[in-house]
Amino acid sequence: MESVNLIGPQLLLMAVGGLLLVCDAFATLLGPRRWLVWYVVGTPALALLGGLGSLLWAVAHAVTDTRGSAFFGTYELDDFSLFFAVLFAGVVIAVVLFSVDYLRGNRHQAEYYALVLASAAGLMFLAGARDLIAIFVALELTSICQFILAGFLKDDRSSEAGIKYLLLGAVAAALTLYGMALLFGLSGSTSLAGIAQAAAGADERRLGFVLASVLLAVGLGFKMAIVPSQMWVPDVYQGAPTPVTGYLSVGSKAAGFAVAMRIFVEGLGDRAIAPDWAMMFAVLSVLSMTLGNVVALVQNDIKRLLGYSSIAQAGYFLIGLAAVAAGEPQVELGVGSLLFFAASYAFTNLGAFACVIAISHRIGSDSIADYTGMARRSPLLALALTLCLVSLTGIPPTAGFVAKLYIFNAAVQADLVWLAVAGVVNSVVSAYYYLRIVLNMYVGEPTSPEPVRPTPLLALTTAAAVAGLLALGVFPFPVIEAAEAAARVLS
Repeated sequence: MESVNLIGPQLLLMAVGGLLLVCDAFATLLGPRRWLVWYVVGTPALALLGGLGSLLWAVAHAVTDTRGSAFFGTYELDDFSLFFAVLFAGVVIAVVLFSVDYLRGNRHQAEYYALVLASAAGLMFLAGARDLIAIFVALELTSICQFILAGFLKDDRSSEAGIKYLLLGAVAAALTLYGMALLFGLSGSTSLAGIAQAAAGADERRLGFVLASVLLAVGLGFKMAIVPSQMWVPDVYQGAPTPVTGYLSVGSKAAGFAVAMRIFVEGLGDRAIAPDWAMMFAVLSVLSMTLGNVVALVQNDIKRLLGYSSIAQAGYFLIGLAAVAAGEPQVELGVGSLLFFAASYAFTNLGAFACVIAISHRIGSDSIADYTGMARRSPLLALALTLCLVSLTGIPPTAGFVAKLYIFNAAVQADLVWLAVAGVVNSVVSAYYYLRIVLNMYVGEPTSPEPVRPTPLLALTTAAAVAGLLALGVFPFPVIEAAEAAARVLS
C-alpha cells in the first residue's frame, strides 16, 4: 500500500480515465437529454476533477514530506519527480480547460480526455522511473496516447499528423530501446544505480557507453523535439488539435528532458563519460536553436511558427543539460536551471496556445496575416499573447527572461561561454518573428470589425498563465528554490 500511495497521482489519473470510458458506455441509457448533459458538462468536469485530484495528491506528498521508493526501486518519489508531478498535473488542468469549447459537439470527448489523463500518468512515471524497463513502459504509455490524440480530428491534416507522429515515434522508440539494450549489456543491470556503478571508471568500455549515449540522445530527442529528431514537429503541431499541440509542446517536452536527466545525470554521470555526452548536447543545442529560429523566420502559419519555436526552445533546454557535466561538476546549477526553464516555459507556451485557440477558432484561420489589427478586436487577448511572445523572446519582466538568464549563467559557470553567446544570439534572432506577430496585432487595419471574445474557460486559463509568467518574472525565488531542491536529488 505504501507503493500505491507513492504513485497515487498517476493512479488517480488513470482511474478517472477509466471511469470516463465506463460512464460514456452507459451514457446512452440515460436518454437523449441526459446524454447531451453528460457530454457538455459531465465529461470535462470529471476530467478536470481528475487533474485537480492528482495535483492535490502531489502537493500533499510535498507538504507531508512523503518520499521513498516504490516497486523494488523501479520508481522513486523524490523532490525531482514531485516537481514534475505538480507541473504535469497543472498542464493537464490547463489542457482540459481549453479543450472544453474546442471539442464542443464532438461525440468522442470521453476518449479524448481519457487519453490525456493516461498520457499524463505516463509523463509522471517517466520523471520518477529509475529502471530502464520502467522508463520504456512509461514512455510507450504516454507515446501511444499522444499518437492517437494527434490524429483525433480525423480530417486530412490531423490524420497526416497522427501517422507521421506514429511512424517517427516508432523509429525513435527503436533507437531508445537499442541504447537501453546496450547499457544493459555493458552493465548487466537495468537499474540506473547499477548502470552508474558499472560506468564508474569503466575506461575499457567507455566507447560502448558513449555509443549508448548517442542512441539514447537521438531516441529521447524525439520527445524533446531536438535536432536530429525534430522532423515531426511542424506537421504535427499544425495538423493536431490545437489543445493537443499545446499539450505536446509543454508536457511531452518536459517529460523528455526529465527522463534524459535521470538517465544521463544519474546513470551516466561518471566523469569518464559525462564530458562526451555533455559536449554532444552542447552541439545539439546550437543546432536546435539555430534551425528552429531560422526556419521560423519564414513561417506564415502561427502553429507551424510555434512548432519551430518549440525546436529552438528545446535548444535552450539543452544548455542546462550540457552544463551539468561540462567543466567543473555542477549538477545543482545545471539541472536547477533546466527545471526552472521548464516551469516558465509551461506558463508561457500554455498561455500562447490558449490565445491561439481563442483567436484562431473564432476567426477560422491560423494565418499570421489574419491576426492583423487583433488589438482592436480583442485588446486583452492581444495583450496576453504579446506577453507570452515577449516571454518566449526572453525580455523582462517575464518568466522567460529569468529562465534564460539562469540557464545562460549555468553555461558560463561550466566554461561554456560560447554556448551562452550562441543562446543570446539566437534569442535576438527569435525576437524578429515573435515581435512580428505583435506588430501585426497592433499595427494595420483588422480584417474584420467583429470583436473576438474568449469563452470564460479560455479567459480563465489565459489569465492564469499570464499571471504565472509575470509572477515568475518578478518574484522567481520560490520556484528557483524548488528547482534547486529537485536538482540536489540528482547530485
